[in-house]
Amino acid sequence: MALSARLPLFPLFLLFSLIACANALHFYLDTNEKRCFVEELPTDTVVDGHYRALEWSEKEQAYIENPELGILVEVDELETSHNVVKTRGPPEGRFTFTSHDAGDHAICLSASYPSSGSWFGSTHIRLYLDIVVGATKPDTEHDRSHISELSAKLRDLNQKLEDIRREQQYQREREANFRDLSEATNSRAVWYSVAQIVVLVLTCAWQLRHLRRFFEDRKMH
Repeated sequence: MALSARLPLFPLFLLFSLIACANALHFYLDTNEKRCFVEELPTDTVVDGHYRALEWSEKEQAYIENPELGILVEVDELETSHNVVKTRGPPEGRFTFTSHDAGDHAICLSASYPSSGSWFGSTHIRLYLDIVVGATKPDTEHDRSHISELSAKLRDLNQKLEDIRREQQYQREREANFRDLSEATNSRAVWYSVAQIVVLVLTCAWQLRHLRRFFEDRKMH
């Protein structure tokens, strides 16, 4: 698709920069407590996450960074129970994965100390989490140092458009499955009604035949 030289590119970059879905939040948990979030992802979608954990210090009366604290990140596909990511990192770090199958993915984080560490009781943690869904895949086959900034942005836009196309295809597949299920349910309901009518007609015919024989027997007597 060719772009006209007269078409202003900055508004397009500003528009498509909002396409990738970003979720930023912070929450509280204790050490060895797991907190999970569910994201519905299409196939072959790149998810990039950034986290930062702060530990409550009674001495400082504030949340501070403790280098001994570790963050365990686990990502599972709920429908297939397939583990996509399981890694333990420092108090601040990143994780990236690509969805192999469409569906719900559980992103779980927990804070803990190494088994050799000495600690007593439970420690309160404030955890910041920033998740970007549909991030651009890194291009490892080409050297980006010789590519102009405009070319790199156009390639990123094409990747985001491809993510949108996959999302639309996924929604169309879901709508088709729902339509097939509705048609099958309606068909079963129609056949059930027809079966009820047939049983009712046969019952009425049997009763009429029985009554006719009953009255004929009465006349004979």
